[in-house]
Order: sequence, then structure tokens, then C-alpha cells
Amino acid sequence: MTAPRVLIQTQDFDVSAELAALRAGDARVGAVCCFVGTVRDRNEGASVSAMELEHYPGMTEKSIEAIIERATERFGIHAAKVIHRIGPLQPMDQIVFVGVTSAHRGMSFQACEFIMDYLKSEAPFWKKEQTPEGARWVDARVSDEEALARWQP
Repeated sequence: MTAPRVLIQTQDFDVSAELAALRAGDARVGAVCCFVGTVRDRNEGASVSAMELEHYPGMTEKSIEAIIERATERFGIHAAKVIHRIGPLQPMDQIVFVGVTSAHRGMSFQACEFIMDYLKSEAPFWKKEQTPEGARWVDARVSDEEALARWQP
């Protein structure tokens, strides 16, 4: 059985172990690229003491699988993996891991960024932040939509 390319989980992840597993036994790999997103203690000028992430089970995994497929077709990458945490998180906690392998660095960098840009805009996740003023849902950012637009033909 092959390892899943998409994991949605409450527990933390080990970046080194995930990268090692992603490239294990594949002599074609000449480049490995990854992105790790973490919880910040500030957002939109407000202090953030905690964040809670929710998702739509089943739909979220399908959405991310489709993003990985598009990246594979577009950039010719060898492998990719996305781990996204849900549930309560604190500042400095890891939220998301995107790992990509390919023959050359350019493809890995582009595919990793492509996956992350689409993940931010298309995957069904919802964030609620705890601030001194109370809880608030985080809206989509214009900058995320602008980042996505650059991948359009």
C-alpha cells in the first residue's frame, strides 16, 4: 500500500521524517522542496493567542488531491505530500506541510508554491482566531487570490 499524499490531522508532524519518506528509494530525485506554515502571534494588526482550524471531511482531501494532480501534470514532479492540521493550535505551532520532489530545483520550487497558493484559496478550511477582542473568523485575503491569479493562463 502506498502512503497517502494528503493527511488531515490534529497531531503535529516531523518535517525531517516526512521529507525522508517522500524521497525514499527514488533515484530520479534531484530536488526536494518543502514549505511549512506556522501559527503567527499577530494577524491584521491584532494579537492572536490561539487559532482553531476546521475542515469539510472528505471534500478537503479530494480538493487537495486535485491540486496535487494539477501540480504533477504542470511541473512533472515525481512526488508530493500535503499535511494540514486541524483543531486548536497555538502561536508557533506547525499548521501545514507541503513537500515536493522532482528532477530539478525549478520544478520543485514552482510546484511547492503552486500547491500552497491553491491550498490557501481552494481547500475547504476555516480559521477562527482568538484575539483580545474575542474570537473572529479569518476571511480570504486579496493577496491569496492575487497569488493564485499568476498561475492562470
